Amino acid sequence: MLSGLDLTLLWGSLGVSLLVIVAGALLVPALSLPQAFVAILVGGVIGNAMLGAAGMIGADARVPAMVLMRAPLGRGGSYLATALNVGQCLGWAIFELIIIATAAAALSDRAFGFEARWAWTILFGAVTVALALVGPVGVVRRFLRRFGVWIVLASLLYLTWWALDGADLGRLWDAPAQGGSSLWEGIDLVVALTVTWIPLAPDYTRFARERTAAYVGTAVGYFIPTLWMWGLGAVLVLSRGLDDPAALPAAVAAAGIGSALALLAVTVDEADEAFANAYSAAVSTQNVLTAVPQRALVVASCAAATVGALAIDLGSYLSFLVLLGSFFVPLFGVLLGDWLVTGARYREVDVFAAPSVRPGPLVAWLVGFALYQWLSPQGPAWWIDVVERTDPPNLGIGASLPSFAVALGLGAAASYVARRARPASVPA
Repeated sequence: MLSGLDLTLLWGSLGVSLLVIVAGALLVPALSLPQAFVAILVGGVIGNAMLGAAGMIGADARVPAMVLMRAPLGRGGSYLATALNVGQCLGWAIFELIIIATAAAALSDRAFGFEARWAWTILFGAVTVALALVGPVGVVRRFLRRFGVWIVLASLLYLTWWALDGADLGRLWDAPAQGGSSLWEGIDLVVALTVTWIPLAPDYTRFARERTAAYVGTAVGYFIPTLWMWGLGAVLVLSRGLDDPAALPAAVAAAGIGSALALLAVTVDEADEAFANAYSAAVSTQNVLTAVPQRALVVASCAAATVGALAIDLGSYLSFLVLLGSFFVPLFGVLLGDWLVTGARYREVDVFAAPSVRPGPLVAWLVGFALYQWLSPQGPAWWIDVVERTDPPNLGIGASLPSFAVALGLGAAASYVARRARPASVPA
């Protein structure tokens, strides 16, 4: 079982990512640096409170995330969430492997004169398989507890010094916003990227000793690197113009041996995000393919991610991942609403005696998704064109919080009516 400290280490490690660093490009220079820091702080508090709540529900029910979705959506309804989550997890695992291989290729090119990105992709694909087969408890106890957290902390301190060295912080702080985004849209962005982990959180917090530790470990563990990575990214964008995930590794590797070693440490740590996504893809699939051994699904998901990293043009795939991600903010609203209606505690009967489909919460989820897309169309260009024909408003508040609130209210009401009309029975 995992203690609160174990979960803090796990989520702290998952929060350290080259992708989060370069996400600062999405905040500045549209916002000024002080505005970006406010957005990071407020969005981090809101997003991590939601993430921690998802972790607590997972520790309460002690089942994987997509099995947990049987409670609000029904058994068949959970299969829709499962299909979307498997697609999202595999997509982000592919993305992580591409970023890792790009960073490793930049280092090997500087040190040895060759890149061989395909070889690094296969190597870190094998590392992902190894970590996923060890599982969350083993990753924390064998790697993070012993040395992983200290290596990453030291590397981040060095990269922070490198980012700030020579930067005119006074000038950057006083530079005006260039416009194109409001403060609330910046907050919404930080919330949206944080809650992409919500469909995965119960896969790991189900191993927690108790649910309070799951909440604190998840929320605090991810919150600390959220502030650090986003803030560092905003400064890097303004001071060095690094707004592309592929450009960051080469720039760091070219800055000297110390920077290269720091980048190597962060690159190795990035593998745990590929592991988390590949592992959750396998665990989610088992909600449907219950008879298939989990280890076989783990190997299959890691192999699919590795092949995808070698073959897929992620530039066109990333917009599809963003579209998938917009499903999960309202889905969490429906889950939270149903959990609160049951008395803020799930019993075994709530999950495993659920009906085939619960149409009310399903409709609440789809309404929340539709509102999200209407307020902030996301996805491929053809999809955005379709949504924009409905003349969506520009409220300047983003879409995550409104869609979450609507799905929460409608989902809670639907669950209340359904549970009063047909109380669950204990399965034989």
